[in-house]
Amino acid sequence: MAQAKISAKASEGAPQQQQQQPCAGQLRGRFYRSTSMADRSSRLLENLDQLELRVEAFRDAASAMEQEKETLLEMIHNIQNSQDMRHISEGEREELNLTANRLMGRTLTVEVSVETIRNAQQQESLLHATKMIDEIVNKLLDDLEDAKMRLLSLYGACTSDVPAGPIDQKFQSVVIGCAIEDQKKIKRRLETLLRNLENSEKSITLLEHQKSSLRQSCNTKQD
Repeated sequence: MAQAKISAKASEGAPQQQQQQPCAGQLRGRFYRSTSMADRSSRLLENLDQLELRVEAFRDAASAMEQEKETLLEMIHNIQNSQDMRHISEGEREELNLTANRLMGRTLTVEVSVETIRNAQQQESLLHATKMIDEIVNKLLDDLEDAKMRLLSLYGACTSDVPAGPIDQKFQSVVIGCAIEDQKKIKRRLETLLRNLENSEKSITLLEHQKSSLRQSCNTKQD
């Protein structure tokens, strides 16, 4: 009788053990799946990190091309307005201008644009900084020397080097509020404006010197 009870209990416990085994298998399966998901996630994150480096390199290359386009256009413009162009024959000048215009047209066919992601404050700062520069540029013809000094004070606010002259503190606070890429573009624009002003001053000085030499020559002949 006791043996029968033992056998009955043993038969009752067997299904329970069989039911427990799938549960253990499921737990092992979940553990393996979690490990596999972690590996996949790690690989995907690594791929994205590598792509991020390539994206930044791509943007840097595009920015370099954008700057190269600006430089080429400036160089072509400077050649067309150089003093050397004024001291050659009309036919040669016309031919060189045709070549310069062709090069400028081909340069302009290349469209390069790197958009800068800005928040509302950065957008407002950029507009304010652009307006301050434009106000000076619009008054260049009124007073060239004053415009140059004001542009130098703006440029001093954009550079980490010790400026030679005063710094526009208001402009500096505005530029600091701009995005990093916009700060670089503002600095490049000021550099270009200052170079053009320097070239203009050289042209004016040379022209004045030529006029003075011509007047002296005329006075000598009259004497």
